[in-house]
Amino acid sequence: MFSIIRFMSTVITLPVRHPIGMACLGLLVVGQALAQNDQPLQENWAPSEWGADDKAGAVNRTTPQMVLRAVKLVRQGKVATLGKIYQSDMPLFGTRSWQLTIPGLPTYEPMGEQMAVGNDEFLSSEIGQVGTQFDGPGHIGVRTPRGDFFYNGRYLEDPDVSASGLGPLGVEHVAQVGFVCRGVLLDAVAYRGGRLPVPTRRLNDPGIVTPADIEAMTARQGIDPIGEGDCVFLYTGHGDIWHPSKWDTFDAAEKQRRITEFNAGSPGFGLSACEYLASQKIILWGGDSASTEAVAADFGGETAQPFECHIKLMTRSGIWNIENLDLSQLVRDKAYEFLFAWSPLKLKGATGSPANPVAIY
Repeated sequence: MFSIIRFMSTVITLPVRHPIGMACLGLLVVGQALAQNDQPLQENWAPSEWGADDKAGAVNRTTPQMVLRAVKLVRQGKVATLGKIYQSDMPLFGTRSWQLTIPGLPTYEPMGEQMAVGNDEFLSSEIGQVGTQFDGPGHIGVRTPRGDFFYNGRYLEDPDVSASGLGPLGVEHVAQVGFVCRGVLLDAVAYRGGRLPVPTRRLNDPGIVTPADIEAMTARQGIDPIGEGDCVFLYTGHGDIWHPSKWDTFDAAEKQRRITEFNAGSPGFGLSACEYLASQKIILWGGDSASTEAVAADFGGETAQPFECHIKLMTRSGIWNIENLDLSQLVRDKAYEFLFAWSPLKLKGATGSPANPVAIY
């Protein structure tokens, strides 16, 4: 079940368990007609440029030549893993959870003459939407007069989409291709002179990254401009609230304080920056925050619409997103471009995937 949130001319579809969705459901009057958005239909968001049958999105832009160019960025032989540790007390959005247990301990009693024992784990979680997470084709859609519209003109009402799996919107279709690309780090903390604040949607808001900021950062860092086939990652400093290496040194009260601060909004790309990245034909975007895009206390960003970058980059353009990345090593080493390699897990019919990408430089 989904609820509808309307801001200006755009409607976003969110699960009713989503905190925004639950709040808005409480405001609905029984029998009131739900708002709809025909922008995807009027602007012909489908079929995509890769055809009506495509299920993978912008990763289709990758060519052997792009991969070979990206490999040449490996000069020092250094490796950074970009995922954070999954644990039950990490910051989580809304009612999402992560509960891992080892049944039995040991799960398997001694076997054979050598008395071998073993363990399994049991996990209860929104596995594709917690921690370092990849947003795939089935994560964000728009309610239209024809139904709930997702990437490439697929609808939740389609017969091959169900609560048991999203069919053509499943993340496994992206995983069949995978990402090997020129990774670009945009160090907004160095550029701004400190951690970016949660935006308040004022003029020249320092928490909102614009196209001019992107171009200034690449020039400042001495790297080529953003181009076709690139994977672009934004460091705002917000992710350091959920500190990638010190989290388990904090007591429960400090962790809770940080979780509240982390979830209170997020600096990031504004809509204009996201549209700029789409025009440059990137294949993946990500960052150190829970949204990558700018999210103020009222959930708007550069516009009043919540998560409009998600809508315009993913639902419209098939350019997927990785959130909650640990970019600390790349920032420390000033590794502003690198070979990026990763693929989602092949979770049939899932909205997304856990992630621990590798950067090599």
